[in-house]
Amino acid sequence: MRRIALLTGGGDCPGLNAVIRAVVLKASEFGYEVEGVLRGWKGLLDPPQTRPLTPEDVENIHFIGGTILLTSRANPYSCKEHGEVSDRHSEVIRNLRELNCDALIAIGGQDTLGVAYKLSREGINVIGIPKTIDNDLQATDYTFGFDTAINIATESIDRLHTTAYSHERVLIVEIMGRHVGWMTLFAGLAGGAHLVLIPEVPFNIAEVCEFVQRRKQSGKGYTLIAIAEGAVPEKGSTFSVKRVERDEFGHPVLGGISEMLAKEIEERTGLETRNVILGHLQRGGTPSAFDRVLGIRFGIKAVELVEQGNFGRMVSLRATQIVDVPLSDAVRKLKTIPLQLYEEAKLFFR
Repeated sequence: MRRIALLTGGGDCPGLNAVIRAVVLKASEFGYEVEGVLRGWKGLLDPPQTRPLTPEDVENIHFIGGTILLTSRANPYSCKEHGEVSDRHSEVIRNLRELNCDALIAIGGQDTLGVAYKLSREGINVIGIPKTIDNDLQATDYTFGFDTAINIATESIDRLHTTAYSHERVLIVEIMGRHVGWMTLFAGLAGGAHLVLIPEVPFNIAEVCEFVQRRKQSGKGYTLIAIAEGAVPEKGSTFSVKRVERDEFGHPVLGGISEMLAKEIEERTGLETRNVILGHLQRGGTPSAFDRVLGIRFGIKAVELVEQGNFGRMVSLRATQIVDVPLSDAVRKLKTIPLQLYEEAKLFFR
């Protein structure tokens, strides 16, 4: 019997279970068994952690958030253990071969697919499926999970308008986005935020304070600012953001920029200012219809690529079509917001 290994890595994301279900059902149609790898890349380290997945196992999981395979941010090329860093990717290769897997389907974002790409260069038959609420992967128009997350963030902004208005406050809502501001910009525009701050465009703290004061003086009783967790002030600014702790992929552990900005605005303007960090609320819960269908289509295409023996590829959404692209194209660099799009959005910063 032919066998496919399947894993979900990185942050959890609405729509993962829809992908898993599609992979298992399509694989069964082609005569493959599916071996689910638990806890991302961690599940392929010694000792391996896996479970078989049958069509019965995945019945009606498509509307459930999270991932039945569990996940982690483990990086087999740079494992942190007892204060030391070690390269354990050879264990991943050995365990995949001992599992007698014909191919590996890895569902994840920049980091997870970056590991998948490295493994593909070492001869492992890998197919990637793009997953990230940040929508920051190159070579695909959208990743599943993004639509659900921005709808959650938009609804939160909608609700925050009323409390900010009632108390005549400045209210800052912090939205996920380490290096890119897709979530913050889309949710900010959809939710009618008065100002949107993203990582791609460093902000000037003096200009932010002037903006807030100008709204107050013009009779607009409150200001709602959407800010990405990875937003940073301009170089040379007296307002600084320190990042110390890092994860296994070397990324700074973020969170708290809204609290620091709120304190700075209140001190400089004297206006009552509060902050809200949406955090993991954006990741959780039931996936939207768009994310379910996109995940299903990605899963089907991934198994088709396995059957064709077309490895080292990632499934991708181009316009309305599901296509495949080289994994190298997907992980080469992050997909950032075009400055022209941000300039267009400024029409609504008032």
